[in-house]
Amino acid sequence: MKEDIYNYLENFEEQTKQRFCMIYGLLYESTSRNIDEKLWAKLPSFYVDDNVVRLIPFKDHVNVEAKAVIFHKDELLEYRITPKGMLQIFHNQQVPCELLKVIFEESFESITV
Repeated sequence: MKEDIYNYLENFEEQTKQRFCMIYGLLYESTSRNIDEKLWAKLPSFYVDDNVVRLIPFKDHVNVEAKAVIFHKDELLEYRITPKGMLQIFHNQQVPCELLKVIFEESFESITV
């Protein structure tokens, strides 16, 4: 993890950091391609070519901004999807690990479902 993203996470509670790191790991498991990490508008952002995924930590949840989320909304009925298409995973919810890997892969590969 790049130092600026690691330092950004230091402002959050341990539970938020752990969940972020779990989802961050899934992001890297989803592709063998090189991921460029940076803070964009103070948000942890991960790029493969022109495709971006953002993992946005909050006190009680982590938002996942990935263009393929909307294609899997029927599989994510127990989760909230914001009007802008961000998946919210609250700390009292299971992380949908396998589905997130598919979402990340599709978002990075520009696959449309």
